[in-house]
Amino acid sequence: MAPASRTEFPDPVLVTTTADLNAVTARLRREPFITIDTEFVRERTYWPELCLVQLAGADEVVVVDALAPGMDLSSLGELLADENVIKVFHAARQDLEIFLHLFDRLPQPLFDTQVAAMVAGYGDQVGYDNLVSSLLGAQIDKSHRFSDWAARPLSPAQISYAAADVTYLRDVYLRLVAQLEREGRQDWMTAEMDVLNSPATFRPDPETLWERMRPRTSNRRMLGMLRAIAAWREREAQRVNVPRQRLVKDESLMEIAATGPGDVDGLARVRGISRGFAEGRSGQGLLEAIAVARREPDASLPRPPKGRGKDTPRPSAALVAMLKVLLAACCERHRVAPKLVASADDIDRLALEDAPEIPALQGWRREVFGTQALALKAGELTLGVENGAIRLIRA
Repeated sequence: MAPASRTEFPDPVLVTTTADLNAVTARLRREPFITIDTEFVRERTYWPELCLVQLAGADEVVVVDALAPGMDLSSLGELLADENVIKVFHAARQDLEIFLHLFDRLPQPLFDTQVAAMVAGYGDQVGYDNLVSSLLGAQIDKSHRFSDWAARPLSPAQISYAAADVTYLRDVYLRLVAQLEREGRQDWMTAEMDVLNSPATFRPDPETLWERMRPRTSNRRMLGMLRAIAAWREREAQRVNVPRQRLVKDESLMEIAATGPGDVDGLARVRGISRGFAEGRSGQGLLEAIAVARREPDASLPRPPKGRGKDTPRPSAALVAMLKVLLAACCERHRVAPKLVASADDIDRLALEDAPEIPALQGWRREVFGTQALALKAGELTLGVENGAIRLIRA
């Protein structure tokens, strides 16, 4: 374990005015890097409601009250866009979604310590508190993890809790950067950050969201209906700002795709759909989407996603198990998180196909695992046990 951090953190300052925020961001734009976190609520909305933004530089820690009356976050947007300041997050996806929605662009440049920890071998999606403990020997107080961050006033304990998410993060970042440099894995990190640097990661195409529902059918007409109504749901959820599952649940969409109700009465008979919804503006919009889907030409209907149709061959369970053991052994040898190297879908496709186009057979992943996986399938590699560990044996 790394020695405990000796950093003395300044007391956090609560920022509640635009003028104070402008002064803070002006100072932070002179820093080589800053650490950032957010607190938000989204249980009842499609778009996250930003409540707090925590920022830390070398000499100050601030907690910005995004809900303070008259608060203008424009200078924060300018800070996040400043290419001369590295923005350091931990598990950045939800934070980035918020900032992209607020400012219509992603913070640049980015560094995600959770991704870096996976590249450096600290496990799959390691939590912030566990990473702080592993690298710094410090403990994070998580007693306010489930606070209602939209409630005011904020208590001193809440402010201190929120600030801890960016104070220790500075030392975590420095330790991880040093380790990645020592081990020559900067290129690995850059490749992984490409996903977070793309706005498309946070703005999924409504026309492809039906695939996430994993429909168990090869009926292209039903799949076309599902595609249309899932796309409608996504756009409607954004319009009325409610979670997509609260608007219409997946199970209800699947039933609608199968039955294709053509009027209010038919829609209201679908499980999970109330008559009030069916008669309202959203229900009318859904019925229009159904009607459009019915008229779609056969040639433009979607095909089952690869590996999802009822007639799709299944990989050998034994081969899948062997590939998973090989993945674990390769990742243990290279000290990198298995989840970062190959997904379950990658393993299935490796078992079924000779040379699938998957991330596990590209770039550094191929070096760590992909080449060995192909050799195992070709009978050129076997697995053995030596001194309690898996050994790769070339045939």
